[in-house]
Amino acid sequence: MIIVITGPTGVGKTKLSIALAKIYNGEIINADSMQVYKGMNIGTAKVTKEEKEGIPHHLLDIKELNEDYNLYQYQIDCRHKIDELKAKKKVPIIVGGTGLYIKAALFDYKLSYEEKKDEDFKDLSNEEIYQKIMLHDSNIQIDKNNRRRLVRCLNKINKDTLLVKEKPKLLYDDVIFIGLTTNTDNLYNIIDKRVDKMLLGLVDEVKELYSKYKDSRALKTAIGYKELIEFFENRISFNEAIELIKKNSRNYAKRQYTFFKNQLSLNWFNVNYSNFDTTINEIVDFIERNKK
Repeated sequence: MIIVITGPTGVGKTKLSIALAKIYNGEIINADSMQVYKGMNIGTAKVTKEEKEGIPHHLLDIKELNEDYNLYQYQIDCRHKIDELKAKKKVPIIVGGTGLYIKAALFDYKLSYEEKKDEDFKDLSNEEIYQKIMLHDSNIQIDKNNRRRLVRCLNKINKDTLLVKEKPKLLYDDVIFIGLTTNTDNLYNIIDKRVDKMLLGLVDEVKELYSKYKDSRALKTAIGYKELIEFFENRISFNEAIELIKKNSRNYAKRQYTFFKNQLSLNWFNVNYSNFDTTINEIVDFIERNKK
């Protein structure tokens, strides 16, 4: 059996994953594209040592911020880890909100990765570059007037390409897909409160990481980091940075829902935050009825 736990940012995936790992003799495989990087802890809401409660976690903190990591590498690493855990009679529990990572690992997509030099696309207008990006993934949020970011994004796409199949086949016959959700107002409230709570530690974290890795692609694209970097560079005020982090986090949650609903067949569960055990029990009942 393989258990997948996904859903929008802030919904409660970590707490559920620990509970299920204890019940099913499981180990957790990270499926968050930013949590693979060392040092990006507070802004990515990375699971802490205390929160792990002794449960082994994999594909966390495996890259320095000056190293690249892409979909192709994750596909290989995640499949290898699934095989390794199954060989040890452990249940792999894949947890995270990066839907493309989950899809690439579990379905028979072929990925290509080529070490190409970055191009400047000088023969293309901003609008033309933007349209090429949208053809790849219409959920990408990017300013079509910011040429530097457009060029960087298209270069990344050209190096890391998902070859689309009309009817992708699930590679494993024992996967149970769990999606956690809550109503929009509640989710946005959770996101805003989480930003307020993490803020003091996050400022210090971003400041330290940015002093060491100014050219890190991950730092410049991750929500919570890119906004504070704009503040450090005196392009926006501190209050504007905070509001942008909240706004971008909410928009990211919207894009996650769009991807999950269109790209993955999830079994959705509304989270009971006043009694989380109720949610755990509901999901355990579902797993027991559907596991192979």
